[in-house]
Amino acid sequence: MTRPRIALFLGILCISIFPVIVRMNLTSGLISAFYRMAIATAILLPFALYKNKLKLENFKMLLPIMVCGVLFASDIAVWNISIQNSSATQATLLTNLSPIWVGVFSFIFLSYRPRKSFWLGTLIALIGMTVFVGIDVILELKLDVAFFLGILSGLLYALYILVSKRLLEQLEVITFITYSMIFSTIFLFIINVVFEEQFFGFSNKAWISLITQGVVCQLIAWLLISYATQNMRATRVSLSLLSQAIFATILAAVFVNEKITVVQMVGSIIILAGIATTFYEKTKPAIK
Repeated sequence: MTRPRIALFLGILCISIFPVIVRMNLTSGLISAFYRMAIATAILLPFALYKNKLKLENFKMLLPIMVCGVLFASDIAVWNISIQNSSATQATLLTNLSPIWVGVFSFIFLSYRPRKSFWLGTLIALIGMTVFVGIDVILELKLDVAFFLGILSGLLYALYILVSKRLLEQLEVITFITYSMIFSTIFLFIINVVFEEQFFGFSNKAWISLITQGVVCQLIAWLLISYATQNMRATRVSLSLLSQAIFATILAAVFVNEKITVVQMVGSIIILAGIATTFYEKTKPAIK
């Protein structure tokens, strides 16, 4: 397994802790999103300054980086609200439609035609996701605000992956992540002020959860995933992110005593089979 693939696997493992923490409802979704970004930025910014990683050859790049930061911040905020106003299963299902949007946007806007293996892998993985969450969840989907927030989260996620892929072709990972998180933090701070969220007065357990989100789910996870995005196809990265649902379920079983059913195990196998399909490469026969 190559370094980018190992980084992607570890990064997905780190972000899989996030849904488990959100389910605890220790803080509001918006304030959780802000502190996740603010804590990660507070740790990474001094390091980036010390290592002289904030120099940009062209300051015009700040605009697309800012767009990336706002996209990512919006995705987290929207997903947090969605998961707290519906079931975690429904929110996860709708957000994880992002690989389809990545493929469609790549084709329309980037003139990139995803390989057949991507579409086949996406179909298999989505069938697995349907099995994983259960047909009842699909049938009980309601066209309410939480539903559309889940869809919006998937769209924002897809746009972030594609825009960040382009930027990471020109920037170092630390440079991109630092600037992106600064813009995300500022944007989320403004959003929280507008919605009159409380920034303090949380329990010790809530602060521990916020620090975990900032260090593990944001800083470590997205340094690893950004490195993988820099060195892999965006379509592969987006589809691989579906596996976070599997890891989140395993972690929920460990930390909040949720049971893993046989149906979820079968769905997990199908999801992983779909992801594996996108990594299949035809080998050309050797010329004798």
